Amino acid sequence: MKWIRCAHPRHRGWAVVEGAAVRPLDRAPWLHPAPGVETIPLEEVALLAPAEPSKIVAVGKNYSEHARELGGEVPEHPILFLKPSTAVRDPGAPIIYPRLAQRVDYEGELAFLIGRTARRVPPERAFDYIAGYTCFNDVTARDIQTADEQWTRSKSFDTFAPVGPWLVSGLDPSNLTLTTRLNGVVRQRASTGQFLWKIPELLAFITAAMTLLPGDVVTTGTPVGVGPLRPGDTVEVEIEGVGLLRNPVEAEL
Repeated sequence: MKWIRCAHPRHRGWAVVEGAAVRPLDRAPWLHPAPGVETIPLEEVALLAPAEPSKIVAVGKNYSEHARELGGEVPEHPILFLKPSTAVRDPGAPIIYPRLAQRVDYEGELAFLIGRTARRVPPERAFDYIAGYTCFNDVTARDIQTADEQWTRSKSFDTFAPVGPWLVSGLDPSNLTLTTRLNGVVRQRASTGQFLWKIPELLAFITAAMTLLPGDVVTTGTPVGVGPLRPGDTVEVEIEGVGLLRNPVEAEL
């Protein structure tokens, strides 16, 4: 199944994709929605981020080569940080390069959405709690990250969490190819099979510490190849079987 959030004169909210059309839903897909009677051509809707999370829980250094790329050792356990819901950005909407930053990097990632309240989830039940998968760009002000010696401010600017273009369920996430392009040039290419910690391990680790709510986003880490963005650039995160997330970059006015 493929779900979107969209805007159209006749509907704003969740919808299910049916070929070249979308069928509006009255609530999020994990809430057992009632589908509408009429459909809308897919080409007529504007895509919104398929997520309205209370929080974004992100995993750092989940690829060994990326951990070394940042000048560190491979961690002994998953490294977690949070991004605020206010950072969420729609597919196609510009990433705003803040005046406070001197270097802003792209970080292409696979993300998943939580479909039911998750607390102390055992690894063998992890997939029961996942509503679906999407593309994510963990945009980071690298100079601020270095200066602050922690990650919150550098990853929390408005627009620093592009998500989309849709949410896909019924997918095996264990060996998907992730590709990040900057102005059409491949900068990152890796497989989710290279994760240091697989999704069941990540969900168990996270929910041992905090409760995840339906709609929350969990990101799974970025591979080697992160690099700087500039105003005027276009960055794409494409994941096999999931879709392609594209965003331009604009300077803060």
